[in-house]
Amino acid sequence: MPREIKEICQGRKTELAKNSLLYYMQWYIGVKKELICHSTYKRYMVFFRLMERFEGFICKKLYIKEVNSDFIRYFVIFGKEEEYSENTIYRTIHFVKTILNFAERKGIRTAVRELEIRREKQKKEVITLTEKEIVKIKYTEVPEHLQAAKDWLLISCYTGKIFSDFIHFNTEQLKEINGKTCLSFIQQKTKKETLLPLHPSVLNTLKRNENRFPQLMDIQHYNIGIKEIARLANLNESIKARKRLGFRTKEVNAEKWEILSSHIGRRSFATNFYGKIPTPLLMEATGHSSEQMFLRYINPNDDEQILALGDYFDRIYEERGWCKEPQYV
Repeated sequence: MPREIKEICQGRKTELAKNSLLYYMQWYIGVKKELICHSTYKRYMVFFRLMERFEGFICKKLYIKEVNSDFIRYFVIFGKEEEYSENTIYRTIHFVKTILNFAERKGIRTAVRELEIRREKQKKEVITLTEKEIVKIKYTEVPEHLQAAKDWLLISCYTGKIFSDFIHFNTEQLKEINGKTCLSFIQQKTKKETLLPLHPSVLNTLKRNENRFPQLMDIQHYNIGIKEIARLANLNESIKARKRLGFRTKEVNAEKWEILSSHIGRRSFATNFYGKIPTPLLMEATGHSSEQMFLRYINPNDDEQILALGDYFDRIYEERGWCKEPQYV
Protein backbone atom coordinates (compact mmCIF):
# COMPACT_ATOMS: atom_id res chain seq x y z
CA MET A 1 0.00 0.00 0.00
CA PRO A 2 2.75 2.61 0.84
CA ARG A 3 4.43 1.77 -2.48
CA GLU A 4 1.17 2.38 -4.38
CA ILE A 5 0.70 5.73 -2.62
CA LYS A 6 4.28 6.70 -3.49
CA GLU A 7 3.76 5.81 -7.16
CA ILE A 8 0.55 7.85 -7.30
CA CYS A 9 2.27 10.83 -5.66
CA GLN A 10 5.10 10.60 -8.21
CA GLY A 11 2.56 10.67 -11.02
CA ARG A 12 3.15 7.10 -12.14
CA LYS A 13 0.17 5.26 -13.61
CA THR A 14 -0.72 1.99 -11.95
CA GLU A 15 -2.70 -0.72 -13.71
CA LEU A 16 -6.26 -1.10 -12.55
CA ALA A 17 -6.97 -4.20 -10.50
CA LYS A 18 -8.66 -6.89 -12.57
CA ASN A 19 -12.33 -7.35 -11.69
CA SER A 20 -12.43 -3.92 -10.04
CA LEU A 21 -15.28 -1.57 -10.90
CA LEU A 22 -12.83 0.93 -12.43
CA TYR A 23 -11.31 -1.84 -14.56
CA TYR A 24 -14.71 -2.65 -16.10
CA MET A 25 -15.58 1.04 -16.47
CA GLN A 26 -12.36 1.61 -18.40
CA TRP A 27 -13.01 -1.49 -20.52
CA TYR A 28 -16.58 -0.41 -21.34
CA ILE A 29 -15.54 3.16 -22.22
CA GLY A 30 -12.77 1.81 -24.46
CA VAL A 31 -15.25 -0.44 -26.31
CA LYS A 32 -17.74 2.40 -26.80
CA LYS A 33 -15.30 5.21 -27.59
CA GLU A 34 -15.52 4.91 -31.38
CA LEU A 35 -19.31 4.46 -31.29
CA ILE A 36 -20.30 7.49 -29.23
CA CYS A 37 -20.04 11.24 -29.73
CA HIS A 38 -17.33 13.22 -27.95
CA SER A 39 -19.73 14.79 -25.43
CA THR A 40 -20.92 11.31 -24.34
CA TYR A 41 -17.32 10.14 -24.01
CA LYS A 42 -16.54 13.16 -21.83
CA ARG A 43 -19.56 12.38 -19.65
CA TYR A 44 -18.40 8.76 -19.22
CA MET A 45 -14.98 10.03 -18.14
CA VAL A 46 -16.66 12.29 -15.56
CA PHE A 47 -18.31 9.16 -14.09
CA PHE A 48 -14.96 7.33 -14.13
CA ARG A 49 -13.11 10.12 -12.29
CA LEU A 50 -15.94 10.50 -9.81
CA MET A 51 -15.65 6.81 -8.98
CA GLU A 52 -11.90 7.28 -8.47
CA ARG A 53 -12.69 10.00 -5.93
CA PHE A 54 -15.23 7.73 -4.23
CA GLU A 55 -12.57 5.04 -3.81
CA GLY A 56 -10.43 7.70 -2.15
CA PHE A 57 -13.37 8.58 0.10
CA ILE A 58 -13.86 4.99 1.28
CA CYS A 59 -10.07 4.29 1.22
CA LYS A 60 -10.31 1.01 -0.69
CA LYS A 61 -10.54 -0.45 -4.18
CA LEU A 62 -14.09 -1.31 -5.17
CA TYR A 63 -14.50 -4.68 -6.85
CA ILE A 64 -17.34 -5.48 -9.22
CA LYS A 65 -18.83 -8.12 -6.87
CA GLU A 66 -18.98 -5.57 -4.03
CA VAL A 67 -21.27 -3.18 -5.89
CA ASN A 68 -24.59 -3.64 -4.11
CA SER A 69 -27.28 -1.63 -2.29
CA ASP A 70 -24.72 -0.61 0.36
CA PHE A 71 -22.60 0.89 -2.41
CA ILE A 72 -25.54 3.03 -3.58
CA ARG A 73 -26.24 4.26 -0.05
CA TYR A 74 -22.61 5.20 0.62
CA PHE A 75 -22.16 6.76 -2.81
CA VAL A 76 -25.21 9.02 -2.31
CA ILE A 77 -23.84 10.05 1.10
CA PHE A 78 -20.45 10.78 -0.49
CA GLY A 79 -22.04 12.79 -3.30
CA LYS A 80 -24.08 14.94 -0.93
CA GLU A 81 -21.18 15.52 1.46
CA GLU A 82 -19.02 16.60 -1.47
CA GLU A 83 -21.89 18.80 -2.74
CA TYR A 84 -22.17 17.17 -6.16
CA SER A 85 -25.40 17.92 -8.00
CA GLU A 86 -28.11 15.32 -7.56
CA ASN A 87 -28.16 14.88 -11.32
CA THR A 88 -24.44 13.97 -11.34
CA ILE A 89 -24.87 11.54 -8.43
CA TYR A 90 -27.73 9.57 -9.94
CA ARG A 91 -26.44 9.61 -13.50
CA THR A 92 -23.21 8.09 -12.17
CA ILE A 93 -25.17 5.38 -10.33
CA HIS A 94 -27.12 4.53 -13.49
CA PHE A 95 -23.84 4.35 -15.40
CA VAL A 96 -22.49 1.92 -12.78
CA LYS A 97 -25.59 -0.21 -13.35
CA THR A 98 -24.75 -0.21 -17.08
CA ILE A 99 -21.25 -1.41 -16.18
CA LEU A 100 -22.67 -4.25 -14.07
CA ASN A 101 -24.78 -5.38 -17.02
CA PHE A 102 -21.65 -5.19 -19.20
CA ALA A 103 -19.77 -7.38 -16.69
CA GLU A 104 -22.66 -9.88 -16.67
CA ARG A 105 -22.34 -10.21 -20.45
CA LYS A 106 -18.66 -11.02 -19.88
CA GLY A 107 -19.65 -13.88 -17.56
CA ILE A 108 -19.17 -12.10 -14.22
CA ARG A 109 -21.95 -12.52 -11.69
CA THR A 110 -23.05 -9.22 -10.15
CA ALA A 111 -25.77 -7.83 -7.86
CA VAL A 112 -27.31 -5.77 -10.68
CA ARG A 113 -30.76 -7.39 -10.29
CA GLU A 114 -30.85 -6.53 -6.60
CA LEU A 115 -30.24 -2.82 -7.10
CA GLU A 116 -33.14 -0.47 -6.55
CA ILE A 117 -32.34 3.06 -7.58
CA ARG A 118 -34.84 5.58 -6.33
CA ARG A 119 -34.12 9.05 -7.47
CA GLU A 120 -35.30 11.78 -5.12
CA LYS A 121 -37.62 14.26 -6.80
CA GLN A 122 -35.86 17.55 -7.14
CA LYS A 123 -37.41 20.92 -7.83
CA LYS A 124 -35.51 22.23 -10.78
CA GLU A 125 -35.58 25.90 -11.58
CA VAL A 126 -35.67 26.44 -15.34
CA ILE A 127 -34.23 29.84 -16.23
CA THR A 128 -35.45 31.27 -19.54
CA LEU A 129 -35.58 34.55 -21.42
CA THR A 130 -39.06 35.91 -22.06
CA GLU A 131 -39.94 37.26 -25.49
CA LYS A 132 -39.74 40.80 -24.08
CA GLU A 133 -36.23 40.13 -22.72
CA ILE A 134 -35.11 38.72 -26.07
CA VAL A 135 -36.37 41.87 -27.82
CA LYS A 136 -34.59 43.94 -25.17
CA ILE A 137 -31.33 42.12 -25.96
CA LYS A 138 -31.97 42.58 -29.69
CA TYR A 139 -32.09 46.38 -29.33
CA THR A 140 -29.20 46.63 -26.85
CA GLU A 141 -26.06 48.08 -28.40
CA VAL A 142 -22.98 46.03 -27.57
CA PRO A 143 -19.23 46.47 -28.24
CA GLU A 144 -17.95 44.94 -31.47
CA HIS A 145 -16.25 42.04 -29.66
CA LEU A 146 -19.65 40.96 -28.26
CA GLN A 147 -21.63 41.23 -31.51
CA ALA A 148 -21.06 37.62 -32.60
CA ALA A 149 -22.17 36.28 -29.20
CA LYS A 150 -25.27 38.49 -29.35
CA ASP A 151 -26.18 37.25 -32.84
CA TRP A 152 -25.65 33.60 -31.87
CA LEU A 153 -27.78 34.12 -28.75
CA LEU A 154 -30.66 35.48 -30.86
CA ILE A 155 -30.25 32.60 -33.34
CA SER A 156 -30.35 30.03 -30.52
CA CYS A 157 -33.51 31.60 -29.04
CA TYR A 158 -35.33 31.12 -32.37
CA THR A 159 -33.96 27.70 -33.41
CA GLY A 160 -33.93 25.83 -30.08
CA LYS A 161 -30.64 24.11 -30.86
CA ILE A 162 -27.78 23.23 -28.54
CA PHE A 163 -24.47 25.10 -28.84
CA SER A 164 -22.67 22.30 -30.71
CA ASP A 165 -25.36 22.44 -33.41
CA PHE A 166 -26.01 26.15 -33.92
CA ILE A 167 -22.35 27.23 -33.75
CA HIS A 168 -21.71 25.17 -36.92
CA PHE A 169 -24.59 26.64 -38.93
CA ASN A 170 -23.40 27.94 -42.30
CA THR A 171 -24.92 29.34 -45.49
CA GLU A 172 -24.18 26.15 -47.45
CA GLN A 173 -26.86 24.44 -45.33
CA LEU A 174 -29.59 26.86 -46.43
CA LYS A 175 -32.38 25.55 -48.68
CA GLU A 176 -35.49 27.12 -50.20
CA ILE A 177 -38.57 24.89 -49.92
CA ASN A 178 -41.85 26.30 -51.25
CA GLY A 179 -40.69 29.83 -50.54
CA LYS A 180 -39.51 29.01 -47.00
CA THR A 181 -35.85 29.34 -46.09
CA CYS A 182 -34.76 26.21 -44.21
CA LEU A 183 -31.55 24.90 -42.73
CA SER A 184 -30.49 21.33 -43.48
CA PHE A 185 -27.91 19.90 -41.06
CA ILE A 186 -26.92 16.83 -39.03
CA GLN A 187 -27.30 17.12 -35.25
CA GLN A 188 -23.96 16.64 -33.51
CA LYS A 189 -25.29 14.56 -30.63
CA THR A 190 -27.82 12.25 -32.32
CA LYS A 191 -26.34 12.31 -35.87
CA LYS A 192 -29.93 12.83 -37.05
CA GLU A 193 -30.47 14.69 -40.33
CA THR A 194 -32.66 17.72 -39.61
CA LEU A 195 -34.53 20.23 -41.76
CA LEU A 196 -35.38 23.39 -39.83
CA PRO A 197 -37.47 26.31 -41.18
CA LEU A 198 -35.88 29.58 -40.08
CA HIS A 199 -37.75 32.11 -37.96
CA PRO A 200 -37.90 35.65 -39.47
CA SER A 201 -35.71 36.89 -36.59
CA VAL A 202 -32.96 34.47 -37.66
CA LEU A 203 -33.25 35.65 -41.27
CA ASN A 204 -33.04 39.28 -40.12
CA THR A 205 -29.90 38.43 -38.13
CA LEU A 206 -28.35 36.93 -41.26
CA LYS A 207 -29.23 40.04 -43.30
CA ARG A 208 -27.47 42.24 -40.75
CA ASN A 209 -24.41 40.02 -41.24
CA GLU A 210 -24.39 40.37 -45.04
CA ASN A 211 -26.35 37.11 -45.38
CA ARG A 212 -23.80 35.18 -43.33
CA PHE A 213 -23.86 33.47 -39.97
CA PRO A 214 -21.75 35.09 -37.21
CA GLN A 215 -18.12 34.15 -36.73
CA LEU A 216 -17.23 30.92 -34.94
CA MET A 217 -16.48 31.04 -31.23
CA ASP A 218 -15.86 28.52 -28.44
CA ILE A 219 -18.39 27.80 -25.72
CA GLN A 220 -16.33 29.44 -22.95
CA HIS A 221 -16.18 32.80 -24.74
CA TYR A 222 -19.84 32.44 -25.72
CA ASN A 223 -20.94 31.92 -22.11
CA ILE A 224 -18.87 34.87 -20.92
CA GLY A 225 -20.20 37.01 -23.78
CA ILE A 226 -23.92 36.37 -23.29
CA LYS A 227 -23.65 37.15 -19.57
CA GLU A 228 -22.09 40.51 -20.40
CA ILE A 229 -24.73 41.17 -23.08
CA ALA A 230 -27.57 40.39 -20.64
CA ARG A 231 -25.95 42.71 -18.07
CA LEU A 232 -25.83 45.51 -20.64
CA ALA A 233 -29.51 44.81 -21.40
CA ASN A 234 -30.24 45.34 -17.67
CA LEU A 235 -31.54 41.82 -17.07
CA ASN A 236 -30.84 42.33 -13.38
CA GLU A 237 -33.95 40.76 -11.87
CA SER A 238 -33.02 38.98 -8.62
CA ILE A 239 -33.72 35.25 -8.92
CA LYS A 240 -33.03 32.14 -6.89
CA ALA A 241 -31.27 29.46 -8.89
CA ARG A 242 -28.90 26.55 -8.61
CA LYS A 243 -25.51 27.57 -9.93
CA ARG A 244 -23.10 24.91 -11.12
CA LEU A 245 -19.59 25.09 -9.73
CA GLY A 246 -17.67 22.36 -11.55
CA PHE A 247 -19.71 19.19 -10.94
CA ARG A 248 -21.35 20.67 -7.87
CA THR A 249 -24.37 22.96 -7.65
CA LYS A 250 -25.29 25.50 -5.03
CA GLU A 251 -28.50 27.48 -4.54
CA VAL A 252 -27.78 31.16 -4.86
CA ASN A 253 -29.58 34.49 -5.14
CA ALA A 254 -28.23 36.25 -8.19
CA GLU A 255 -29.13 38.73 -10.89
CA LYS A 256 -30.53 37.00 -13.95
CA TRP A 257 -27.63 37.91 -16.25
CA GLU A 258 -25.22 36.02 -13.97
CA ILE A 259 -27.08 32.72 -14.48
CA LEU A 260 -27.13 32.68 -18.28
CA SER A 261 -25.34 29.84 -20.06
CA SER A 262 -25.33 28.27 -23.53
CA HIS A 263 -28.60 26.35 -22.92
CA ILE A 264 -30.62 29.52 -22.28
CA GLY A 265 -31.62 29.87 -25.95
CA ARG A 266 -32.86 26.27 -26.19
CA ARG A 267 -34.91 26.56 -22.99
CA SER A 268 -36.30 29.95 -24.01
CA PHE A 269 -37.34 28.61 -27.43
CA ALA A 270 -39.19 25.67 -25.84
CA THR A 271 -40.91 27.86 -23.24
CA ASN A 272 -41.85 30.80 -25.45
CA PHE A 273 -43.41 28.68 -28.18
CA TYR A 274 -45.00 26.02 -25.94
CA GLY A 275 -48.78 26.22 -26.21
CA LYS A 276 -48.55 28.43 -29.30
CA ILE A 277 -47.15 25.79 -31.66
CA PRO A 278 -48.19 22.09 -31.52
CA THR A 279 -45.80 20.22 -29.21
CA PRO A 280 -44.85 17.55 -31.84
CA LEU A 281 -43.66 20.34 -34.16
CA LEU A 282 -41.66 21.95 -31.35
CA MET A 283 -40.10 18.58 -30.50
CA GLU A 284 -39.15 18.17 -34.16
CA ALA A 285 -37.35 21.51 -33.96
CA THR A 286 -35.58 20.84 -30.64
CA GLY A 287 -34.79 17.21 -31.52
CA HIS A 288 -36.32 15.73 -28.34
CA SER A 289 -37.41 12.11 -28.71
CA SER A 290 -40.06 12.20 -25.96
CA GLU A 291 -42.48 14.79 -24.59
CA GLN A 292 -41.24 14.00 -21.07
CA MET A 293 -37.72 15.08 -22.03
CA PHE A 294 -39.05 18.13 -23.89
CA LEU A 295 -41.08 19.32 -20.88
CA ARG A 296 -37.93 19.48 -18.77
CA TYR A 297 -37.02 22.55 -20.81
CA ILE A 298 -40.25 24.36 -20.05
CA ASN A 299 -40.38 27.07 -17.40
CA PRO A 300 -43.68 26.29 -15.59
CA ASN A 301 -43.68 29.74 -13.96
CA ASP A 302 -43.52 31.78 -17.16
CA ASP A 303 -45.59 34.93 -16.50
CA GLU A 304 -46.23 35.63 -20.18
CA GLN A 305 -47.93 32.28 -20.67
CA ILE A 306 -50.08 32.85 -17.56
CA LEU A 307 -51.10 36.31 -18.85
CA ALA A 308 -51.81 34.88 -22.31
CA LEU A 309 -54.08 32.28 -20.71
CA GLY A 310 -55.86 35.04 -18.80
CA ASP A 311 -56.35 37.04 -22.02
CA TYR A 312 -57.71 33.92 -23.70
CA PHE A 313 -60.25 33.42 -20.89
CA ASP A 314 -61.38 37.08 -21.18
CA ARG A 315 -61.69 36.93 -24.98
CA ILE A 316 -63.73 33.72 -24.99
CA TYR A 317 -65.89 35.07 -22.15
CA GLU A 318 -66.76 38.19 -24.17
CA GLU A 319 -67.16 36.42 -27.53
CA ARG A 320 -69.68 33.98 -26.13
CA GLY A 321 -71.69 36.61 -24.30
CA TRP A 322 -70.84 35.21 -20.87
CA CYS A 323 -70.09 38.75 -19.71
CA LYS A 324 -73.83 39.43 -19.53
CA GLU A 325 -74.34 38.33 -15.97
CA PRO A 326 -77.91 37.44 -14.90
CA GLN A 327 -79.75 40.08 -12.96
CA TYR A 328 -80.99 39.02 -9.58
CA VAL A 329 -83.94 40.67 -7.87
